[in-house]
Amino acid sequence: MPYQHILVAVDLTDECDPVVVRAQKLAKASGARMSLVHIVEPMAMAFGGDVPMDLSMLQQQQFEQARERLDSFTGKYPELSADQRHLAYGQPRQEIHRLAEEQGCDLIVVGSHGRHGLALLLGSTANDVLHGAPCDVLAVRLKKEKGA
Repeated sequence: MPYQHILVAVDLTDECDPVVVRAQKLAKASGARMSLVHIVEPMAMAFGGDVPMDLSMLQQQQFEQARERLDSFTGKYPELSADQRHLAYGQPRQEIHRLAEEQGCDLIVVGSHGRHGLALLLGSTANDVLHGAPCDVLAVRLKKEKGA
């Protein structure tokens, strides 16, 4: 049975272009709708959740910058209408799963760097998304940049 709605999770770097292109090809081949999401992680998560200061203003700036980057990134994909572009705030796995369920997605597409050793063959976010996903997950292998 062909996919109906594909959710593409991106970090808004140019490295993610192959992920979007792969999802577009799948969507076209199966006649599926495609949506794109970027998750802004709470700053407190980077500090282990224990932050001695109020980060609300910084987090608001972070969210606004992410919105600008999302608009810029999706400018390369004019076929994605405003209602197909999502920006969420929270833990990536939870937010991607939530959005996939809310939107009725039957495939999540993520990029995989494969830079985390044998224990994590998929990148940490891709690995996280895979576990407990409400639908199929496709991890698109991202090429390592030379010298990286």
